[in-house]
Amino acid sequence: MRIGIIGTGTVGQTLGSKLVSLGHRVTLGSRGKDNEKGLAWAQQAGPDGHTGTFAEAAAFGEVVLNATGGTVSLAALRAAGAEQLAGKLLIDVSNPLVFGPDGAVTLDPVNTDSVGEQIQREFPGARVVKALNTLNCDLMVDPGRLAGEHNLFIAGNDATAKAETVALLGEFGWPAEWIVDLGDISGARATEMMMPFWLRMMGHFGSAEFNYSFQRGK
Repeated sequence: MRIGIIGTGTVGQTLGSKLVSLGHRVTLGSRGKDNEKGLAWAQQAGPDGHTGTFAEAAAFGEVVLNATGGTVSLAALRAAGAEQLAGKLLIDVSNPLVFGPDGAVTLDPVNTDSVGEQIQREFPGARVVKALNTLNCDLMVDPGRLAGEHNLFIAGNDATAKAETVALLGEFGWPAEWIVDLGDISGARATEMMMPFWLRMMGHFGSAEFNYSFQRGK
């Protein structure tokens, strides 16, 4: 499968490397073709890893992943172009974290909106699914790093798009029964609001090697 990833940071590179290892062809997109991170990643990724602009990555992908910071996601996807996203599964991995000068973390948007919803409104032709935004990127692509069952969350308006997302996550090693469907794209509000708590827990543990695991009563 051809997959376009919007963003060349650690998350985008980790997802891209895993997808290439699974036999997919991947283009990492950035603002410019000469992005140093993208070029370095493509060089080590081999013949199935490429870099290009946001628009080139979106055009290349049969599936597109948004791995940019949530506060700049709309701008990056506008640069990618609505026509390049129309009809495609668009998996949004972003979180709208805002870091204050004192280190405090807030979200923008929050409570009555989410980045996932903003993306779906602005790009109605895309089939947006919020996923993979509640854990460290190493665990995104290798859930076996933790013992036992732990959970991922998805949200989106299109049932087929969510099923396609679950199938792709299965390639990363996520059993379908570990994935919790939170309903329509407004469910992205809940998962984005988990991130300040996640950051607190990372400080408590001194590591990002953890995830949420929900136990249900009988």
